[in-house]
Amino acid sequence: MKKNKKSFPLKPVLLLSASALLLLGSTIGSTRAALTYYSENYSVQVNMPSIGVTLMENGKEISSKNYTDSGEWAETKGELLSDMLGKDGKLTPGKKYEEKLSVKNSGNIDTFVRVIITKSWQDEAGKATDLSPELIELNLTGNGWEQAKVASSPERLVLYYTQALPAGETTPELSDTIRIDNKIAEMVTKQVSPDGKTIQYVYDYNGYTFHLDAEVNAVQTNNAKDAIKSAWGVDVNVSSDETSISLQ
Repeated sequence: MKKNKKSFPLKPVLLLSASALLLLGSTIGSTRAALTYYSENYSVQVNMPSIGVTLMENGKEISSKNYTDSGEWAETKGELLSDMLGKDGKLTPGKKYEEKLSVKNSGNIDTFVRVIITKSWQDEAGKATDLSPELIELNLTGNGWEQAKVASSPERLVLYYTQALPAGETTPELSDTIRIDNKIAEMVTKQVSPDGKTIQYVYDYNGYTFHLDAEVNAVQTNNAKDAIKSAWGVDVNVSSDETSISLQ
């Protein structure tokens, strides 16, 4: 029996208010979610209506959180990867897809920002630990972003933009592509019928979905060292003019 081509036809599935990409007859795919917020732990010395942050993907605004003059948060939430596949709607393991993530300062004061990327797999029972998040490959660019190695893991990437981000400006992209390691398509089990006439290939991880989440934090540049310590719980080195930081 000839083995089917390994491609991912698109089929709408309601899952956490997101669609899923299906692998042939299985449910290996991705749900998309993005969350952005201001680090509210440190607000004593900042003019709240000045704060705002927006997560950008491939030049488009995905999610945002901005403090308004009325004293309330104005928040929008979108989905990552929604345009990843284009018109053909098929995902090919091993192929790189454009995934340029950046952060825009949508407030009116300078800020420092960090992004936490979480990669995971889930099945019907919830989070799955028998499939490595390293198979979800987000290519990081550098571009002024510094990864906190101690705080990061195969599942969780913690990235700090080392320059102060002026109001209205957008950081360089922290990533440029994403792909699913083609090893996932090779994880199949061959099943032969009792009479030996039928051969079927079953994907070992049928029913799994992959998740990519991005969380954005922002703090003021004024008194940055204390602000970052209070909001994010980390110690950083801050330049004398408070325009750049480095991790300790």
